[in-house]
Amino acid sequence: MKKLAFVGLSLLLLGTVGGSAACGGDDKPINYPQGGGDGGAGGVATDNKGGQVGVVASPDDKSELSGAALASYNQGFQAWMNGDLQGAKKYFKEAAEKDNKSPAPQYSLGVVLERLGDSAGAQQAFRAAFTVKPDYELAIGAYALSLAGKGALSEADTFLTDKKAKFPNSARISTYLAEIKSLAGDHGGAQQLAQDALRMNPDYKDAMVAIARDHYRARKMELARYALQAIIDGFGDSSPARDKENAEANLLRGLIEREYGRRSVAFGALEVASRRRPDLVEALVQLGSMRLEAGNATEAQPVLESAVKYGPNSAIAHLNMGDCYRLLGRAADARKEFDTALSLDSSLGLVHYDMGLLYLFAPNIPGTSANDQVQTAISEFEKYKTMRAKGVSDDVDDLLARAKTKQAELKGGTAAPAATGTAPAAAKGDGGK
Repeated sequence: MKKLAFVGLSLLLLGTVGGSAACGGDDKPINYPQGGGDGGAGGVATDNKGGQVGVVASPDDKSELSGAALASYNQGFQAWMNGDLQGAKKYFKEAAEKDNKSPAPQYSLGVVLERLGDSAGAQQAFRAAFTVKPDYELAIGAYALSLAGKGALSEADTFLTDKKAKFPNSARISTYLAEIKSLAGDHGGAQQLAQDALRMNPDYKDAMVAIARDHYRARKMELARYALQAIIDGFGDSSPARDKENAEANLLRGLIEREYGRRSVAFGALEVASRRRPDLVEALVQLGSMRLEAGNATEAQPVLESAVKYGPNSAIAHLNMGDCYRLLGRAADARKEFDTALSLDSSLGLVHYDMGLLYLFAPNIPGTSANDQVQTAISEFEKYKTMRAKGVSDDVDDLLARAKTKQAELKGGTAAPAATGTAPAAAKGDGGK
């Protein structure tokens, strides 16, 4: 029987396992555009949560999946690899019905349901997986992180503490518990548990990443970078890299180096993370946004479209997708993505900023007159101003002035031809909520 494989490496950091995420905690600083009458090119941050659960590519030695159930499972995996979450859901469910003794289909079904926004269904599937196989660690961790993603950190901690007592020699369960401790702000406990996992298995990469990520959450940036160097680069022949293309480690490096302004290093790391984990929404959004910043919306488009496929309930992914379409001159598609982002998270103020850019700079919006278009731009910028965080420095007042000047010109019959609709990418982040 094949060993367990992932689209990536393992279950790691919390996030609503269906959203994009940054591994930095909710207090990560956001850089908004500075000056510039048309928005400026800004760095895009996501909703600051974390990595995501991957689907099991093939059943492991505990699942004993075969025959018709295995055939359905393989169809589900192919659908998953194509970003077809509804297809993956259908086939994983079929596999679970054909073989109710295997945990793998239930686990993978849970992953897909989480991505689709059905956390209750996902948790039920995870429970079914570790009920069939009580030591099925992947489902144990996925269940705990799903609880944490819904704000039940204490419940997740209690659950994993109990499992750790039952499986005291499990490096994976210790690492899951380290993640929960870290998310709760117990950095000492997180570090201790991750070190315990490494004592059980000195080559356990997930524990190494957990150490780096906890340092990042605690804003101990140089310690985080040092831990990542051990994983990705090593320290010469005497201590070679442990896992050069570890997706989660490269995602974390990309986030850190982007924050430090080392764009080439960040870009390379995010490309590795996206290649190794084509379902990792956070890496896709970060990579796509960097391409937008570089003025290459065409190359950003397929990356962000993948982010939306794998994160259909991620408001941030839809926001960035909309900005990409805006820069490509696809006004109707941009508006659709912005509307979707707001339907998923009405507190995301930056959608209104981007909507303002769309209506101000697009040559025309189907079904909208020139007067209505500029009035909508003004309304969207004003809405954004009411929602942005205090102390944020941006260019919205300049944009409003431009929009009002254009409105006056339209009323006076002296308006110049509309702009080309290629205003630079706007900056994103949770500071605009």
